[in-house]
Amino acid sequence: MFYRRKLVFALLENFEGGLEKTKLQKLVFLLTKKQKIPNYEFVPYRYGCYSYSLKADLGAMVKRDWLTISGIGYKTITKKKYFNELRAEDKKLVLQTIDLYGEMNTEQITKHTYLNFPYHAIHSTIAERILPEKYFQKIQEAKPKNDNTILYTIGYEGISLEEYLNRLISNDVKLLVDVRKNPLSQKYGFSKKLLSDFCNRLGIDYVHIPEVGIDSSKRRELNTQADYDDLFKEYKDTVLKATSTNQNYILELLEKYKRIALTCFEKETCQCHRTHLAEKIKKSPTFKYKLEHI
Repeated sequence: MFYRRKLVFALLENFEGGLEKTKLQKLVFLLTKKQKIPNYEFVPYRYGCYSYSLKADLGAMVKRDWLTISGIGYKTITKKKYFNELRAEDKKLVLQTIDLYGEMNTEQITKHTYLNFPYHAIHSTIAERILPEKYFQKIQEAKPKNDNTILYTIGYEGISLEEYLNRLISNDVKLLVDVRKNPLSQKYGFSKKLLSDFCNRLGIDYVHIPEVGIDSSKRRELNTQADYDDLFKEYKDTVLKATSTNQNYILELLEKYKRIALTCFEKETCQCHRTHLAEKIKKSPTFKYKLEHI
């Protein structure tokens, strides 16, 4: 079993009646905020901090008959206890989290997270109702705001879905432009449909432009930077020369949305075609904006 799931079990084991879905998300959030390397990361969502990865893990645990789910929430049904399998520092955090927040109801713990972590409440649909005006104003102030028109690029290699989405949110990206030829991924959350859905739920539009991508068959023998350089030379001589219409469309999207991000897999900009695509668009006579890699 993944270690992070043992952490969830260790929390649930202390609540015989189970935990309501939102309260469980909040408890895991508060616990992981104290970890040096958090087991889960969170994005600002409709009721505050939310982890898609935690939700996926809970779903997997239900399918394996380790948990039950009802309209109320989640409850353990396995006899095995996982608290004693945690690292010493995490045992302390579990006990501290339960001691500090275990008796709070869902609204109380939600309000607590809003007051102490206002960024994670910026998309909340209930913040204005449950918070005094001066604290609700702090959430409004935590919202990223930038009027500059910027073309971003971003790769998802080596980062979680939540960190990826938070980079988009914190840079106030309005549209994600997927420039993969084949928008499939074995990494959770990054195949086209899921990524599009997750972005849309956070107020970020999504569009896929496969014409400017590189066929996966051309990426099989990339062992050195020289291999990448040869691939990108061919890419510039073929795909970029043949897709001026698509590049103009991306520029139109930039002018419409003001802040868009080209996305592909690779972390290093020198090893991804999105860099060369962005540089080509930057050379357009009408391009007068910033280009940033995030």
